[in-house]
Amino acid sequence: MRLARPAIGSLPLVALSAAYLVFVTNGTFWRKGLLYFADHPLHLAALGLGLFLILFSALAAVSVRYLVKPVVIAFVLVSAVASYYVDSYGILIDRTMIANVAQTTGAEAGHLVTAGFLTHLALFGLLPAALVMLVRVRHRPFWRKVRWNVAAIVPSLGVALAITLAFYPSYASTFRMHRDLMASLNPLAPVVALVKYGQHWDGERTYVVAPLGTDAVAGPRLAAARKPVVTVLVVGETARAQNFSLNGYDRDTNPELAARGVVSFTDVSSCGTSTAVSVPCMFSNLTRAGHSDEKARSVENVLDVLGHGGIDVRWIDNDTGAYHVADRVPYTFLPGGGDPRFCEGGECHDEILTDRLEAELKTITKDTVIVLHQLGSHGPTYYLRYPAGFERFAPACRTAEFADCKREEIINAYDNTILYTDHVLAQTIDRLKARTDFDTAMLYVSDHGESLGENGIYLHAMPYVFAPTTQTRVPMIAWFSDGFAGDMGVDTACLAGRRDAPLSHDNLFHTLIGLQDLRTKVYDAGLDAFAPCRAAPTPAQVSELAGAGR
Repeated sequence: MRLARPAIGSLPLVALSAAYLVFVTNGTFWRKGLLYFADHPLHLAALGLGLFLILFSALAAVSVRYLVKPVVIAFVLVSAVASYYVDSYGILIDRTMIANVAQTTGAEAGHLVTAGFLTHLALFGLLPAALVMLVRVRHRPFWRKVRWNVAAIVPSLGVALAITLAFYPSYASTFRMHRDLMASLNPLAPVVALVKYGQHWDGERTYVVAPLGTDAVAGPRLAAARKPVVTVLVVGETARAQNFSLNGYDRDTNPELAARGVVSFTDVSSCGTSTAVSVPCMFSNLTRAGHSDEKARSVENVLDVLGHGGIDVRWIDNDTGAYHVADRVPYTFLPGGGDPRFCEGGECHDEILTDRLEAELKTITKDTVIVLHQLGSHGPTYYLRYPAGFERFAPACRTAEFADCKREEIINAYDNTILYTDHVLAQTIDRLKARTDFDTAMLYVSDHGESLGENGIYLHAMPYVFAPTTQTRVPMIAWFSDGFAGDMGVDTACLAGRRDAPLSHDNLFHTLIGLQDLRTKVYDAGLDAFAPCRAAPTPAQVSELAGAGR
């Protein structure tokens, strides 16, 4: 005998669904609301009622046969997924976050699919979705349904409008001052983010890339240098400046770099709070204010300019990719090789970069820039980013479930990743210093920072407008061999004196061109971080520009 399925009217179904979505899957939203409306609890209660009525009206508008269930189930599942990460890590779901997820590797994504997430998804997503699927929805005849739905929607929207008008000054000021409040609202925020991502997604679109800096030529110092000039740019991942002892952190996270005469710049801002934004931006000449994905894809970047100037450029990747920055230069993706000395589970420790650098140096015959892209300190599985021998700060959190760790353990694990990055950078310097047949330099800069529980926020990718400085302040470190400093006119003492100068990713494009001593109209000395500390070429170097150099 078949069991009778419970039945429910379409409007009661959407009312219950709207209540569930607004009041059950929005823990972070309500916690923030209680804080921001602490002196006006009635305003918060009215806001909750208004949001319920608006969502109820939206669902009622689609409460027709064959549509209402899929829409409700989709909203429930999206809210369940988003609420876990918003509540657990304090992140916000916007278009950039969706882009990060879409472009991440399988191994990296796997670290976020934890037992806690699956349990949360089952309880708050799959179970209510199954209940919606189980019930039989009673639908009125079409025109009667239209009349009933209109009769429910119009007064609901009227009440929501009345609430908005009654408390408008309070809402306007709060939403303006605390944009993160509505940005944490389920299912609105993730649905809007998905729509925006869909609008910007271009699939396999082929961009017409405009040339840039095709007039680049070697300047006097480069032309006069007696050896190939080799610069290694290390692009860090998720390293925040606050946890570098070179910048004043009270833990010794940089013992090896401190012994190698580097210059660490203390006030450097990132272009974005995620790799997908920062990497294309930092290599472009657009600056953060003028950057967009489409613009960056539509014009060449600094690697192309270096190539136009006769520099050999190579990109060696140990992260999730180059985000189209290296589309026109030789590119190597190291995790794809699965070297068992460094790799496991589709990810590799960053010493694989220095191992590959050693091999690359043996093939150099001309001026060269090598980009090394680190896996660095990418979370939440910080403990997987370094070998066991670098777990100096203990106990360290050894799970992606931050709820299972004390905040001090999370910080310990993160600091161990910085200690390991210190070792990788020191190894890079040592390999460059050993090559006395080249003039060598290393420049390190991270793509963005990381939150480690400050104000309840973890990880990164917060919208820049209200991202904390822990996500936007990044380390930048420079080292020069004596030969490079002499031939290219770099005054390292001068640079050390400017270590606290305000800099940003906007400076990287012009700093790289300046370091290589290229002459091009797209170069702006005002944005070259090292220009104030580089000497003008000597008359002898100028004379050699005509061809008497190497």
